[in-house]
Amino acid sequence: MEPTPISSSLDSRPSLRDIHSINAQHLLSRPESYEGRERQCISDVRRTFCLFVTFDLLFVSLLWIIELNVNGGIMNQIVKEVVQIDYYSTFFDIFLLAAFRFIVLILVYALLKVRHWWAVAVTTAVSSIYLVVKVSLSKITSQVPFGYLLPIMSFILAWIETWFLDFKVLPQELEENRYRLVQDASERDVLIRPGPNSDGLFYSPPESVIDSDEETEEKHDEEKPLK
Repeated sequence: MEPTPISSSLDSRPSLRDIHSINAQHLLSRPESYEGRERQCISDVRRTFCLFVTFDLLFVSLLWIIELNVNGGIMNQIVKEVVQIDYYSTFFDIFLLAAFRFIVLILVYALLKVRHWWAVAVTTAVSSIYLVVKVSLSKITSQVPFGYLLPIMSFILAWIETWFLDFKVLPQELEENRYRLVQDASERDVLIRPGPNSDGLFYSPPESVIDSDEETEEKHDEEKPLK
């Protein structure tokens, strides 16, 4: 028995279940992208910046510990530089300066996730001014080699942090945010815009095949001549 035109047209129309399944597959096809955005609370380049800030503190601390050990033992020098602190001959304040940079930058850019350069500008300016004054007034430059090494390394690391945030972190995050907004807009447009197979979503149901057969039989009965 050949299929009637009505049944073939019914088979060709997309059902509501098919359309909803298509939308569900469209949503489920990108679960990793949505989950990745929710889980990734901090960007990769910002994480690298925070690691460099941590390296700054650890490197200055290591140099300071070496200086303590070279100049007569760690415990004796800690008492001399920390307890009996002398601004003109101690390196402990340079360690505190590195700790200051670490606390401020991690708090602002890792915990608060601020997208501005003001915090790193403040830490670099304070570090630069303090180190210039320290080298100019103190006697640490006579303590070779750490008299030159610690202030210079602290100065360089502070400016590298400024350069890295201003030229790497902030521009790259801005580009990522723009790309994410464009991608979200395109995905919403795909979900809202009806697809090529969604024309049959709203239509009046055609007459059933059974009813049409009964009507044709009644017409044939009416057309039969009366004997």
